[in-house]
Order: sequence, then structure tokens, then C-alpha cells
Amino acid sequence: MGRYTGPKGRINRRLSAMVFENAGAVRALEKRPNPPGMAERRRKLSVFGMALADKQKIKYYYGLREAQLRRYFDMARAQKGNTGEHLLVQCERRLDNVVRRAGFTATRLQARQGVVHRHFQLNGKTVDKPSIFVNPGDVITLRNRPNLKTVYRDLVDGSSGGFLFGVRLVAFTVPSGRRLSPLTGRHCSSSRSADRTVPRFPRGRSGRA
Repeated sequence: MGRYTGPKGRINRRLSAMVFENAGAVRALEKRPNPPGMAERRRKLSVFGMALADKQKIKYYYGLREAQLRRYFDMARAQKGNTGEHLLVQCERRLDNVVRRAGFTATRLQARQGVVHRHFQLNGKTVDKPSIFVNPGDVITLRNRPNLKTVYRDLVDGSSGGFLFGVRLVAFTVPSGRRLSPLTGRHCSSSRSADRTVPRFPRGRSGRA
């Protein structure tokens, strides 16, 4: 099974969180915040239910398959410290997530599509795999094509620089106090669990898919 391509507003409503950022899914949650279905269902989640909801939220938010998420979990469990924090750090290091947080695109799905269509370069090399891990010091650049610059220029100008949602993970290169072209971004520091942008799940509420 590949990544989720079904109704995104339904997932936002079921998890009561802004998991998908496209306009339709955002409006769906704002207009009808109750879980999807014929009748609104409110009940307290069990411990297993809360853990399952958090797992689904991470999977949908970062666009992961079940096998990918399990592999990231195994990598996180092999490290010393909090497994959950290490898991979120692995997810935040994905190339499509870094492209989104740098302000190149408006949503993660848009960032994923741009990477798959070879719109970006990592350290001067054209890449097409959204799951590549980005390391501190890596430079992400939009390919030098007029049509791509036209499309992404408006998206970059409409963002808040390299610090979406107060993030310190990615910042645009600014030498000697002067901003370079906003079509180049640099990974400035190591990912931390505190830098994650995945929304928290409100406890004690559930709905059916």
C-alpha cells in the first residue's frame, strides 16, 4: 500500500488536527470539527487508542507508509534516549519536510511532488527521493529553470522566510547581513524533537474513519 490519496478533510476531522494543510482539508475541519460519520461520536480513548491516533497522525502528516514508519521506529529504538523524540527527529529530517519548512512550498504534499519531479537539488545534485535525510550544512537549491523559478517565487515571497511556525531547523542563507536569492536554503542545525511541527492530538476524543 502506498501513501494516502483519499479524502484529506476526513482525516483532519477524524484526528481533530490540521494534519493536511491544503485549503479544502482546512475548511473541512473548520466547518465541521466533529469526526466524520452519520452521527457525532465522543468517547474517551483508551491508552491503545491514543497511541494508535498518534501513530496515524505522524504517518499522515509526514506522508509515510506503514513500512517506512516501522523502519524509522526501529532506527529510533536503536538510539539512546527517548524513542519517541528520536522518531520525530527522523521524520523532520526528510527532504520533503525540510523543503516545506524552508518555505519553498505551501504544503508537504506540494513539497513531495516537487522533489519527485526533480525540481530541487541537494548540495548541487538533483534528487527525486522525498525520504532522503538532510544533514546540518546541506544546501537545498531550486533547479535553475525559468519556469520553476516563476512558480516557486510566489510561494517563497508569500512565506515568512525560513522560519515557518517559529522553526530554527531551516534558514535561508544570509551572508554579511544581506539576503541571497530566496530560492536557496541551508540546513543550519541538527533536528530536535522540540522543533517538530506535527500538531498534538487532543486527548479524550475519537471518531470513526
